[in-house]
Amino acid sequence: MIQIIPAIDLRDGAVVRLIQGDYARQVSYSWTPADAARHWRDLGAELIHVVDLDGARLGEPQGSSLRALEAIAGATDAAIEWGGGIRNAASARRALDAGAARVVLGTAAACDDDAATAMLTDLAERVVIGIDARDGRVAIKGWTQVLDMTAEDLARRMRTMGARRFIYTDIAQDGMLTGPNLAALRTFCAAVDAPVIASGGVASASHITGLVALGVPNLEGAIVGKALYDGATDYAGLDAAARAPQGSSQEGRNA
Repeated sequence: MIQIIPAIDLRDGAVVRLIQGDYARQVSYSWTPADAARHWRDLGAELIHVVDLDGARLGEPQGSSLRALEAIAGATDAAIEWGGGIRNAASARRALDAGAARVVLGTAAACDDDAATAMLTDLAERVVIGIDARDGRVAIKGWTQVLDMTAEDLARRMRTMGARRFIYTDIAQDGMLTGPNLAALRTFCAAVDAPVIASGGVASASHITGLVALGVPNLEGAIVGKALYDGATDYAGLDAAARAPQGSSQEGRNA
């Protein structure tokens, strides 16, 4: 079984989605952040993934997003996973104090070994390493820069520094509703002996079936955003597919 994790992306405190990480290609939604979180929790979500898009680009959590985080935490008892602008312990603490259960370290993991080591040491399980990849290379600063470093190399380095959990995002699939990159995800999961959460491309129960059928023991969850908001799929259907036995789909075995 893998866990279905609804996403809430924030910009100026409002719920939005970016297509392939492009800030000029934004889709806005009418729900407030608190209403969105309450909706997903009512359907059974135990963990909600929240991203401060402004913070990711500007390098620190933004006030409007932190206020939205406080509203989300006050509206639901679901655990909140928070990312965007977490570059050091101080920014992590601001998010944790506002209601996050754990924070996602992305750019700092790739660019600042000292900050990453300190946070992994001090916060342990409350830090998730987020690795975003464009054509297999690590993208940072809200996906605006691409490094000459593979996602797997960064993951292995972070694991030696104490990372306990990873989120892997294939940027080319994000927001496109065409399914996750199963081959890339399998390769990434094989690179680390730690739990991995997939992000990007999930738009149907069949996509979740494909993830489950990979039979990868450390694949623990899938973040889903645009498909849920646009009605391309529903939480109940995704959750049912996620609970199916591993290795039961030919689609996953042939990916």
